[in-house]
Amino acid sequence: MSTEHHKGDRGADGAPRHSDVSFEERDIKVGTIYWYLISLGLATVIALIVCIFILRFTSNLAASSDAPPPPSRAAIGKDFPPEPRLQGVPGHTTDPQKDLRQKLKADVDANEKLEWIDKNAGIAQIPVEDAMKIVAEKGLPSFSAPPAEKKK
Repeated sequence: MSTEHHKGDRGADGAPRHSDVSFEERDIKVGTIYWYLISLGLATVIALIVCIFILRFTSNLAASSDAPPPPSRAAIGKDFPPEPRLQGVPGHTTDPQKDLRQKLKADVDANEKLEWIDKNAGIAQIPVEDAMKIVAEKGLPSFSAPPAEKKK
């Protein structure tokens, strides 16, 4: 680093001047930047207007080309969504809570059922609690691992 003082010419405004560094006022044209920003804003507004017209045109075209609803749906009315309907919405005839209770009862009944599946093979369906007691007393059957094949 140099310890010499920078001795340079001072301009009329008192700013330092250097012979190798200068500023040319023609490098930056503010008018060009403003013209670019204005044209960019106008292009954005024009693009928005074009998009609005395209949206309206395609919406009208889609509405005019839609097929009328089938007579069965027209008979139901416009208040109901098409089938299949979710439980609890208007037009659904059963109670969702009742459906859930029936499903849970059917599951419990299936888990507590005692019947033969294949009597000749000795396969039976027993309640889950009885099966857990049998497994706890006797344990699970052990299976031997298949012999590993030898590589040639």
